[in-house]
Amino acid sequence: MRILVTGAAGQLGQDVVLLLQKQGHEVMACDRQEMDITNLAECQEVIGSFAPDAVIHCAAHTAVDVAESDVDAAYLINAVGSRNVALAAEKAGAKLVYISTDYVFDGMGSQPYHEYDNTDPQSIYGKSKRAGEILVQSLSSKYFIVRTSWVYGKYGNNFVKTMLKLGQEKTLLQVVDDQKGSPTYTVDLARFLLELIATEKYGVYHASNTEACTWYEFTQAIFAEAEDILGLKFTAKLEPCGTDQFPRPAPRPQYSVLEHLSIRTNGFEDIRPWREGLRDFLLELKE
Repeated sequence: MRILVTGAAGQLGQDVVLLLQKQGHEVMACDRQEMDITNLAECQEVIGSFAPDAVIHCAAHTAVDVAESDVDAAYLINAVGSRNVALAAEKAGAKLVYISTDYVFDGMGSQPYHEYDNTDPQSIYGKSKRAGEILVQSLSSKYFIVRTSWVYGKYGNNFVKTMLKLGQEKTLLQVVDDQKGSPTYTVDLARFLLELIATEKYGVYHASNTEACTWYEFTQAIFAEAEDILGLKFTAKLEPCGTDQFPRPAPRPQYSVLEHLSIRTNGFEDIRPWREGLRDFLLELKE
């Protein structure tokens, strides 16, 4: 297949591109330099001339707190940019994968959110990503909307890398224990996306590693596995704390576990548990 990837220099984008190349697909890796998604004419020109079978749209404004004060930038990239990619992909006859987020829900539930639950984003980031979903659904006839959560991988900055660093530098580390979700390893997510685009099973999907934890429990696992796999020694004493101890501009979902209803009902194999993904990530870091 011929596949164009937006946000190809990002955390998820890099793993998607590598996996596609490894599987022998013809890939056009686009970052800002290759295609400005906020420019409709440029999107139509680049996507139109490459004529892909599928577009995997990973580019996004993901600075959750910054979005609260720079509303226009969040909507320009997440809504207008996604509209531009959707229009250009549709014109080229390409399937479209839009990467979305657990932030489209209110985060106040106590049961895993499934794909057709009502959305109610509480932050500008969540609202702008939901706007992108709506535009994709309106403008593309062959779309996959894939919501994910707590993403980390080999490329870029993320929670796991931050904890590995702080755990060796600090004596005390307080980590939030009242927000629950599912950590997602980019390689596992990328594998699922590749499986998805080979089909015509369009619609909305929730794709995260299975099983759930709090950020504090995630950190405990990171330390335990990193000691075992990487032989690291951590000086930090871990202490659970509440969200209110770390006030941030954007509200964080307290509960953002995603139910994988569409994965099951469309006959895909579910993604493995998060702790297995974490172990493989640390092994990848070791190499």
